[in-house]
Amino acid sequence: MRRLLTVLVTAGGLLGASSTPVRAQDPAAAAPASRVIKQLVAGRLSRPITLDGIVDSTEWAGMARGGEFIQYFPFDTAPARAPVEFMMAYDDETLYLGAVMRDYVPGGYVSASLRRDYRGSANDGVTLVLDPWRDGTTGVFFGVNPYNVQREGLVVNGGVSSEDFDRSWDNVWSSATHRGDGYWSVEMAIPFKALRFRAGDATWGMNFYRIDSKANERTIWNPTPRQFQVYSLAYLGELTWDAPMTARGSGATLIPYAAGDVTRRYEGGLDKSSGGAVGLDGKLMLTPSLNLDLTLNPDFSQVEVDEQQTNLDRFELFFPERRQFFLENADLFAGFGFDNARPFFSRRIGVAIDSSTGQNVQNRILGGARVSGRLNDDWRIGLMSMQAASDDAIGVGARNYAVAAAQRQLFTRSNLAFIAVNEQSTQGAPLDPQRPGSASANRVLGVDYNLASADGAWFGKFFHHQQVTEGAGGDAYSHGVLLQRNAPNWRASWQHQLIGDGFDARTGFVPRRGFQRINPEFEVSRFPSATPVNRHVVRFEGNFTWDDPWGLTDRTLSARYSAEFRNTGRADVTVRSRYTQLFAPFRPVRGDGLAFAAGEAFEQPEVEASITTDPREVISGTFRMRGGRYFNGSLRQTSGSVNYRWRQYATGALTWNVSQLDLAPGYDDATLWLIGSRIDVTFTTTLFWTTFTQYNSQFDNLNINSRLQWRFLPASDLFVVYTDNYVPDGLRAKNRALLAKVSWWLNL
Repeated sequence: MRRLLTVLVTAGGLLGASSTPVRAQDPAAAAPASRVIKQLVAGRLSRPITLDGIVDSTEWAGMARGGEFIQYFPFDTAPARAPVEFMMAYDDETLYLGAVMRDYVPGGYVSASLRRDYRGSANDGVTLVLDPWRDGTTGVFFGVNPYNVQREGLVVNGGVSSEDFDRSWDNVWSSATHRGDGYWSVEMAIPFKALRFRAGDATWGMNFYRIDSKANERTIWNPTPRQFQVYSLAYLGELTWDAPMTARGSGATLIPYAAGDVTRRYEGGLDKSSGGAVGLDGKLMLTPSLNLDLTLNPDFSQVEVDEQQTNLDRFELFFPERRQFFLENADLFAGFGFDNARPFFSRRIGVAIDSSTGQNVQNRILGGARVSGRLNDDWRIGLMSMQAASDDAIGVGARNYAVAAAQRQLFTRSNLAFIAVNEQSTQGAPLDPQRPGSASANRVLGVDYNLASADGAWFGKFFHHQQVTEGAGGDAYSHGVLLQRNAPNWRASWQHQLIGDGFDARTGFVPRRGFQRINPEFEVSRFPSATPVNRHVVRFEGNFTWDDPWGLTDRTLSARYSAEFRNTGRADVTVRSRYTQLFAPFRPVRGDGLAFAAGEAFEQPEVEASITTDPREVISGTFRMRGGRYFNGSLRQTSGSVNYRWRQYATGALTWNVSQLDLAPGYDDATLWLIGSRIDVTFTTTLFWTTFTQYNSQFDNLNINSRLQWRFLPASDLFVVYTDNYVPDGLRAKNRALLAKVSWWLNL
């Protein structure tokens, strides 16, 4: 193991920095020669700025101005056609931003809604990205659109992919906007207690970008090549203080809640119940960069329902974490392994298996605590413990979930990370009563090396995770490697993975065990300059999976062509060849027909095509068709969405996925319907109403979820949620519930 780590660290030094290890605090050494690093000085204020959205020359007098924005889209070398100018300032408690955005194209602004945490090219807006520690790995962002709709969140993993831009994180900050003749302007006020930084630093990493949807232009202050995400932490400029940054003292926040609900169940006899609950979350800033989070009797009933998916695969589907308590510094815990091999998955907490039905059911969380953040220049840590209650009705005993993670910064943007996960029965009972010999604890240890070069051209991951539960054998491991090279006109990656048959990470997400897999990819891009297409992409991918003793069980070869249009629409065509050899019996749909037997093998060629229209239009949509062989029959699938926008006040969406399976005689044919509708009304920037309806024939269920949210104070909400489930045949009610919840964010 020591020799392996030495090799990985050495490789990281060669790819992630230069020929000699250099700390990220040395910008001249950390940045390639071709990379531009702009600087902006934040000036100290003698008195706080009154936020009105008007960037008054008196209030902002003497502040340095950032300008000369560069296009990110449609080109990444041309100057911005629509000028932007911004300034930064601060006092003892708050960081301020003032910005003026000139219009290149006259007319109104594009805003999909007034709901906070917007995303996408169908929105005008500006976004400030901060990396106070300048580690190029984690950061925060704050954004505002011309109607003063806010968004904030976290940038993790250096901002390599779209999944690294997480809008779920909430905090308290303020903004105001002003719409003038041929321009709009914004003022932001971000409390230092909302940020995590190092006392005494003279420089933070910072960038500021604008999405000008009506002009179809995205521009940025510090230039970022378009093959990377616009929020990439590898291409930040510098925010410099006119005096070294000092700690602003510790801060504490209490978030109490009160909730009540009425529930009625119709199946198995009419059962009506009502109840109430109170609980408390707390945040304590131990240092400016280290936070303690506490929760007592947490309640997540207001969390938006998951968007259902049609599952034609043999394995469990992944649904992201949405619960606020688990989000801050979530990458410290959730960033280990690959998406299909996570040693820790926070959504397992509060979920148990009903011993009588084998189904996942909610398991009440009594409380928990988490310490997370930075210890110093080199180390980030995360410690979490959550206690779940026993439930005799479903045969689940009380258990504790504990996880410890540490991350050691290496070179410029790489790091070495360690994790330990423990799920423990606090009553000494087996964790899985249905399985003979089940242990009362499940433990996993792991180490990951995350590679990221200073310029983002190299990205990778090397990991090994080992289950150390008593009785676990030598095959209780998970190992993987990813190495990716990003160039302006091409991208290549190699991934391989091995998971032993005995690897049982109960508090993780590992839908398949006992296999070896390789996954090479190669992609070529071309950027024409005088056509409606802004980017042509051709991508080739192979995915090969072996399973002892079956040999090759899965093989997928695919070629895709994509056209990304200057109007932000796109078109894709994919030709794919699948080979599947089953290692266990499989029945694609519920029924009395035959099941495919273990050992059967199938060649399954298919073609898939999709087109996405300009999302800035009042009516837009995505349309996708897929067809080909499916095991011993055929599959025809149509899916997509149609979206309607009424100014910034309301949106409506209809989504569908219709899958028609025609199998050989004796097997169950099926037409699976998944239809959803979403109506989102934003009365103001603080009052929202959303109704989400989903019909899923695969589970014979019609669900209605309607949620009213009033943000009466920053980060303080009143929710009223109505949920109804029906058997579609005859619209027979299964259950329904009405709940109300109010929470306050109190800064002490």
